[in-house]
Amino acid sequence: MKVSEDKSFNSNSINPTNFQGGLDSRKIGQNRRVLGVINQNLVVEGRPYPCVVNKRALSERNEVCEKKQVDPGHRPITRRFAAKVAAGTQKSNAEGTTKRSNLGNSNGFADSIFVDDEHKPAEDQPVPMALEQIEPIISESDQMEEVEMEDIMEEPVLDIDTCDADNPLAVTEYIEDLYSYYRKVENTGCVSPNYMAQQFDINERMRAILIDWLIEVHDKFDLMHETLFLTVNLIDRFLEKQSVVRKKLQLVGLVAMLLACKYEEVSVPVVSDLIVISDRAYTRKEVLEMEKVMVNTLKFNISVPTAYVFMKRFLKAAQADRKLELLAFFLVELSLVEYAMLKFPPSQLAAAAVYTAQCTIYGVKLWNKTCEWHTNYSEDQLLECSSLMVDFHKKAAMGKLTGAHRKYCTSKFSFTAKCEPASFLLENNNL
Repeated sequence: MKVSEDKSFNSNSINPTNFQGGLDSRKIGQNRRVLGVINQNLVVEGRPYPCVVNKRALSERNEVCEKKQVDPGHRPITRRFAAKVAAGTQKSNAEGTTKRSNLGNSNGFADSIFVDDEHKPAEDQPVPMALEQIEPIISESDQMEEVEMEDIMEEPVLDIDTCDADNPLAVTEYIEDLYSYYRKVENTGCVSPNYMAQQFDINERMRAILIDWLIEVHDKFDLMHETLFLTVNLIDRFLEKQSVVRKKLQLVGLVAMLLACKYEEVSVPVVSDLIVISDRAYTRKEVLEMEKVMVNTLKFNISVPTAYVFMKRFLKAAQADRKLELLAFFLVELSLVEYAMLKFPPSQLAAAAVYTAQCTIYGVKLWNKTCEWHTNYSEDQLLECSSLMVDFHKKAAMGKLTGAHRKYCTSKFSFTAKCEPASFLLENNNL
């Protein structure tokens, strides 16, 4: 700051000796008049007046000096300016951009250093206090915080096994490995979607009638869900490898249920009970002979991953309540009857049932990151299977094959079948 160039300044007003013992009121009045002139003539020769205080450059030390009634004409050096002065001092002889003025201070005050503002870049020119506008400055750290907050707001994948950490039956230590294995071997339990072409005496319609009847039998015996899914799987796998006449088809279904009960149930129905429900169409000997044929045809490979295995895991990922669980099982049991659904693997069938149940209850498409992570299926991969399930739901009460609908229309299953189908899934997929 070049004090000598402004002759209107009183040299006594910047004398450091005025700091001690208070300031003369006459000199203070002169300084105020000088500041008034400065505010009226803010620009001298096209640039801001060099003596105007830059409020951004004030430091804590400057605030202390203001408390001690420092002359406004002085501009105590700040850390930022000190760094520039220190760097410019080494080049002062060659460039002449920085001047250092050491004023004697007999009262113990540190020497004041003034910087020539005439040669400073435009961006470093001080802004008058009267014209300075405070603008919001977004630093890089603030921008980083905004980006980090966006990342935090992304939908997280929930750890669905935390609540079962103390449950030894949940086997949380290796549950992920277990389901990874199920996905690898699930194809071993799948059948060709057109295996009926090799059957000469039965067709897909007869298969549907058999499974619809077995759903009712399963309900009357009050068997576990696992038993029904394994029963249907055994029937399809057996019919894929063995030709059967139509009068033996019901026997195949009864024996498949008997084998499934031996794997899944604690209390297994006796053979005589199966004979009774078949209206004594078969003898005990025929039942036992068919059991031998079936296990040998399947090479004793009875237990395979079915849709039920995946249903339990996927419902947990969806944090399903009882209403959602019942609706998902209703939809998947409707799919068991349909021969066309054999083209979908069990895991996809289960995921589509959970997805369709969520859409039915909430009225919108709903498939979060947690469901997608644990099922390994995106929403687009489920739309075809889900649309077929909605179509089955709409037709569940019509026709002759209404076993699943009647089952889920009872109070035992909370009248789940009476829910309105998610027809908007058909509209969105133009089906």
